[in-house]
Amino acid sequence: MKSLSFKKDLISIQDELFRFAYKLTSNREEANDLLQETSLKALDNEDKYIPETNFKGWMYTIMRNIFINNYRKIVRDQTYVDQTDNLYHLNLPQNSGFESTEGAYDLKEMHRIVNALPKEYKIPFSMHVSGFKYREIAEKLDLPLGTVKSRIFFTRQRLQEELKDFV
Repeated sequence: MKSLSFKKDLISIQDELFRFAYKLTSNREEANDLLQETSLKALDNEDKYIPETNFKGWMYTIMRNIFINNYRKIVRDQTYVDQTDNLYHLNLPQNSGFESTEGAYDLKEMHRIVNALPKEYKIPFSMHVSGFKYREIAEKLDLPLGTVKSRIFFTRQRLQEELKDFV
């Protein structure tokens, strides 16, 4: 009997869930896919729902989490890692523009600016660009976490300032 009530509740909020999915995706087809994936996940995890709690909130949370996970997967799939001999790892979308002559010049200019920085700024920034997390950089360099974050932030600001004419 509990399962029947769960399914009735699920069916009764399908329209609201679709509207929420459409707000997230801005596309009817994607909204339908998200609604279907959310409904399936809810049915698979029916045993985790606690009766007499906010069912609608539970469903919205499932949908939002699925949307965020799908978005992150799309971004991750569009990330390009440069594995050339110079070992610079660039997390850039495929259409970053660095395939052009102008893009290559911008990249050389970025390397020139970063290499001109003092070692205490250049090393944490290079590690961060290579994929290290702030905490990992702090541990490897034996620095406070805040110092690492501020040095990386400063380096980014410096790059933006020096490259503003290239944009």
